[in-house]
Amino acid sequence: QVQLVESGGGLVQAGGSLRLSCSASGSKFSINTMGWYRQAPGKQRELVATITNGGTTNYADSVKGRFTISRDNAKNTVYLQMNSLKPEDTAVYYCKASVTPFIYAYVYWGQGTQVTVSS
Repeated sequence: QVQLVESGGGLVQAGGSLRLSCSASGSKFSINTMGWYRQAPGKQRELVATITNGGTTNYADSVKGRFTISRDNAKNTVYLQMNSLKPEDTAVYYCKASVTPFIYAYVYWGQGTQVTVSS
């Protein structure tokens, strides 16, 4: 079982910045894609940003221009730099990793880290 450990969440005022980190361990195979998702109270979990092992990124429209996802493949670590934070960004942020050793895709989730943006 792959374990994902997130860090960097906290409380910040609108316009501030936070940097989230997620480190993966326990995988016998290389991790194909890592990403960040978030879930606000009363809402479904939504994609924030993803990055492949080749460096291809994908962002939700709501965070484009403000958030940046990056990855250190050697360390199996993914980062999310969040700038110009808004109260609407308040949510639990979850790290996600996918592993495809052969024909099946396995998805793993971190326990989440709380991000709260105050006005």
